[in-house]
Amino acid sequence: MALHVPKAPGVPQMLKEGARMFSGLEEAVYRNINACKQFAQSVRSAYGPNGMNKMIINHIDKQFVTSDAGTIIRELDVEHPAAKLMVLASQMQDAEVGDGTNFVIVLSGALLEAADELLRLGVTPSEIADGYENALDKCLEILPGLICEEIKDPKNVEAVTKGIIPSIMSKQYGYEDFIAELVAKACVAILPEKTTFNVDNVRICKILGSGLLQSEVLSGMVFKREVEGDVPMATKAKVAVFNCPIDITQTETKGTVLIKSADELLNFSRGEESLLEKQIKEIADAGVKVIVAGAKFGDMALHFLNKFGIMAVRLNSKFDIRRLAKTVNATVLPRLTTPTAEELGYCDSVGVEELGDTRVVFFRMESTESRISTVVIRGSTDNYMDDIERAIDDGVNTFKGIARDGRFVPGAGATEIELAQQLLQYADTLPGLEQYAVRKFAVALESIPKALAENSGANATEVVNNIYKAHKAGNKNAGYDIESENNGVCDAKEKNILDLYILKNWGLKYAVGAATTILKVDQIIMAKRAGGPKPKAAAGSDDES
Repeated sequence: MALHVPKAPGVPQMLKEGARMFSGLEEAVYRNINACKQFAQSVRSAYGPNGMNKMIINHIDKQFVTSDAGTIIRELDVEHPAAKLMVLASQMQDAEVGDGTNFVIVLSGALLEAADELLRLGVTPSEIADGYENALDKCLEILPGLICEEIKDPKNVEAVTKGIIPSIMSKQYGYEDFIAELVAKACVAILPEKTTFNVDNVRICKILGSGLLQSEVLSGMVFKREVEGDVPMATKAKVAVFNCPIDITQTETKGTVLIKSADELLNFSRGEESLLEKQIKEIADAGVKVIVAGAKFGDMALHFLNKFGIMAVRLNSKFDIRRLAKTVNATVLPRLTTPTAEELGYCDSVGVEELGDTRVVFFRMESTESRISTVVIRGSTDNYMDDIERAIDDGVNTFKGIARDGRFVPGAGATEIELAQQLLQYADTLPGLEQYAVRKFAVALESIPKALAENSGANATEVVNNIYKAHKAGNKNAGYDIESENNGVCDAKEKNILDLYILKNWGLKYAVGAATTILKVDQIIMAKRAGGPKPKAAAGSDDES
């Protein structure tokens, strides 16, 4: 008989074999802080205009070379539960503002690093968390007083470009003016009067070849496809959009046709042809010059389309069909019928162009106000164009922020140092142990200009001291000048280094939220991993693992 070994008393006794449990400061809190510190450290070196790139190969062997924190954390499958909380906070920032993901991770990492020192001095985690929340409230109170610029009219291309430049500068330093102008043109062209701005309405089409400076903005849409028939061009065209095949219609029910003679056979096939010809003639008579379909064009149908001089374009993606219908203002029809005047769309010019060695079909809207604009990116490698796409995405999200709330605070670490300085004064007024946490919060805020300085190869301590000196002298907008040789300071407003107010507002909230949540964890209990295959992903998930 096998010997029964009793389990140790306590929690392990209640759990299944193989479960793990960590509790107390040493095992849980310090472990969590350590993991988050390591994670923040790796992303921190990618912060700012001079941030380093990371090369990431994800679970399906796709390679990314980028300094965009949003992409880095999305492609890294972070397993550690505490680091995952930081990732979630950063993803929430991405969803809310669309930029500032790195800011959240660097700040929450610095807050946890500061908390580590306090814990070793004997301050309890709950007191640190309370102190941090106190400091956050004070920060949000000070922040509106630091606003130095406001864009009141989001339709003013010049003002909007000024606001978009800083967010693109941190990804593509040196090309920020050119890319920001593209983004501003694309966004202002489709800004609706009443409703809010939709980020999805700015499409990006990447075409290999040439250089970045050959990129352009089109009012309308561009697809990397060939046309189906022989008609390559149509101007001032009425457009019919179908999401069914353009072919001889199949009957709904199966039937048997008994043919007794050769004449009947000829008449039968001729009947099908004449029916298709009649359908296409009716569509042509309605004034349609372009047919867009979501499925295949039959050979017979193409013959008749060429005969009536109708251009045929096939798009495989349902998403693209819906977007195109929105662009040309058409209704997507499920069956091959003659569209009514209301169901037809209109486009100024549709045609095929060759960019580099890629043939594209473009739908240009020149006279009417377009609902969708496309940025055509040119570049030498796919990786490079992907990075430009991410920079444009940040720019478009910044425009969305401007359309919602056009207020800006100074960038270049000026806002953080001003907040830190005022927090240090505020800490002196607090009784109790919270003041230590508030002081550490101020020190953690310094990690942002420090990261900027370190990534630019400057002496971080000297840079922070110089910025403090300028702020003490009353210059609230003084930040780190990345172009200076001797750890210099510049006026962020004059240099046009601005950050969206909502970016800082939400970024601070999410960073502190993640840090306090991690601090308040005193036990980690991990159940035994289930064996067998991985659970199926939920419907609609794009997880390819």
